[in-house]
Amino acid sequence: MSKSTRSPAELRNMFGANLRILSKNYPSISELARQLGINRTQFNRYLSGESFPRPDVLDRICDFFDVDARILLDPVDTLNTGGSILNGPILSQFTGPGVSDVNEDVFPSGFYRFSRRSFINESQFIVGLVHVFRYTNHVYVRGYEAREAMRQQGLPIDARAREFRGYAIRQEDGVALMISRRKAMTSSFNYLARVASFENNYWVGYVTRTVRESTTGTRVTRMVYEHLGGGWGGVLDAARHTGFKTEEELLPFHRRLLQPADPFR
Repeated sequence: MSKSTRSPAELRNMFGANLRILSKNYPSISELARQLGINRTQFNRYLSGESFPRPDVLDRICDFFDVDARILLDPVDTLNTGGSILNGPILSQFTGPGVSDVNEDVFPSGFYRFSRRSFINESQFIVGLVHVFRYTNHVYVRGYEAREAMRQQGLPIDARAREFRGYAIRQEDGVALMISRRKAMTSSFNYLARVASFENNYWVGYVTRTVRESTTGTRVTRMVYEHLGGGWGGVLDAARHTGFKTEEELLPFHRRLLQPADPFR
């Protein structure tokens, strides 16, 4: 059957299947529906293929997941998205192998607690939480900026404005992450390498911002990632203790790895 002769039911089923794939990386459907501004019951009807969204709601869904309206027509994992820049014909032999070779042994999926010195207040540190997940053979990272950090920069503090996402590239002895907020014109580059620890669950490296040099601000600082495993108890506890911290409030091993008294080189 050609695409031009598909029935409304077939199109609804295709959209529902694609939406289920896009939604599976979010631990709470209720929270996802809230972020999209869609009634949970109506969102469930989209997921089950019972209903189509209105054009304005479809536009909102496509913008949120960074896809286009072809999710009504084709399986989402066959759509040609911006990821083809890195592993397309021009760069496939340069960046492509690194993009597709980040296996679970190198950088496991799951939640990570991170810590680093604040860029906007060097006397304080940021402790946050990110989720690393795999989708169509690539590794992505998703998290939220601290509310107070956004507030101090005069930026909105709602969840949509604070959200950031990025992707991972394999490096010789670690991983590199490129991360941005939604529709932002600046990014951060993160490099992380695993360090010896009791549970082999720590990575240390640095993060740098894509901003102009300043005589008063910092553009690069050490960063620690701690893999929290699969237990929700540890993840929820970590989420409750995110935000700005003093050096004394950092977890001891994070503080040791960050070496606050030593300049970054």
